[in-house]
Amino acid sequence: MDLKKTKAPVNTMTYDRNQIDEQTGNIYEAISIISRRAEQINTEIKKELIDKLEEFATYNDSLEEIFENKEQIEVSKFYEKLPKPHALAIQEWLKEKVYFRNTEEDSQE
Repeated sequence: MDLKKTKAPVNTMTYDRNQIDEQTGNIYEAISIISRRAEQINTEIKKELIDKLEEFATYNDSLEEIFENKEQIEVSKFYEKLPKPHALAIQEWLKEKVYFRNTEEDSQE
């Protein structure tokens, strides 16, 4: 996922309910799918951030030697300014980039 190219809103927005449940016909099912995708996005972002911050890690037991690393601060600020995972998930949902299937329908066949 390329977080630099995302156009998801950073602040809260109101969405049309009909757009949200258009793909499933059920608002609760749509919200459930969006929330699962938001959890996946959150996990990806967390893993990416931890990997980037590991590059700056110094393994000292001394609390006196805490250094401010400007690159580490910039990385942290970048991730703080990103849209929240739920905003990214809703954007993907509205652009129909989220794959989902109903397992109940699959089991009946």
